[in-house]
Amino acid sequence: MLLMAPETVAVARREGCCTAYHQAVELIGKRWTGAIVFVLLEGPLRFSEVKLLVPDLSDRLLSERMKELEAEGIVERRVIEKGQALEPAVRSLKVWARSWL
Repeated sequence: MLLMAPETVAVARREGCCTAYHQAVELIGKRWTGAIVFVLLEGPLRFSEVKLLVPDLSDRLLSERMKELEAEGIVERRVIEKGQALEPAVRSLKVWARSWL
């Protein structure tokens, strides 16, 4: 015979932790992620600007966290027009490299 204490009944009525909530807590709870999101809430920043606003954050870790946030659709990476203008030159260099190197 199984007896349930009043505390067990109260726990049984509570809502459990769902997978999505747990995933969100794990993502934002990673070291530096909350700070990165916090500084980006006011608007877009360049990589170097985020680094200045979050002291002691390494380039490697910032890059890793930004990739994770981008994969989750939380942040969006935008290529600056000046960088996009290099595309024809870089593609030509690639063609040259395949032929000559």
